[in-house]
Amino acid sequence: MAIQREEAKNPIQVIERMMKLLDILRKPGWALNVMTSKRRSFGNLEGRIAKADSLTTLSQWIAGQFDPTLSWKDVEWVKRLWGGPLVLKGILDVEDAKIAAQSGADAIVVSNHGGRQLDGAASSIRALPEIADAVGDRIAVWCDGGIRSGQSLLKALALGAKAVLLGRAFVYGLGAMGEPGVLTALETIRKELDVTMALTGIRDVKDASPAILRDV
Repeated sequence: MAIQREEAKNPIQVIERMMKLLDILRKPGWALNVMTSKRRSFGNLEGRIAKADSLTTLSQWIAGQFDPTLSWKDVEWVKRLWGGPLVLKGILDVEDAKIAAQSGADAIVVSNHGGRQLDGAASSIRALPEIADAVGDRIAVWCDGGIRSGQSLLKALALGAKAVLLGRAFVYGLGAMGEPGVLTALETIRKELDVTMALTGIRDVKDASPAILRDV
């Protein structure tokens, strides 16, 4: 209680709360829609676990999905069972990339987020060149994380990625304008990529190499 009273006396926090309240009051239609709409839940888990709209229940369920006995042998097993293309995401280490290639994966995604997050983990773009040099001739290397523009996309390709994964760019477009927003975001990135290629003197993304990074 003492901590709560101390926080309540903090003038900056009081002002921030007042500004948030004022912002909500300026949008009564939005506020009413939020208060009367159906509570959000994880739709893909509804019917499979009880109380899919409870964060506590979800966190407990997710924690139970991690199996500490998993190994690279399980990747080989999944590959045999699945039979189709297999992509492994979350690779940041060269040795892991080599094992992934030996385990039957068709592609790896250099990424520092997904099933695990560490505040001090290397960025995807920093880990990418070494991994691409080590296994790029044996397995498709993709990159995920921080791609917000056509210019950053070309940088990833120049450092050895065969493809990149986009998340926030089109999600922002979706949130702003729906389907047209997604198309606009992708078209914007395409145009930025085209301009960046022209300014670096290349006509095909296959020609992207570390040499162009002096320009971008």
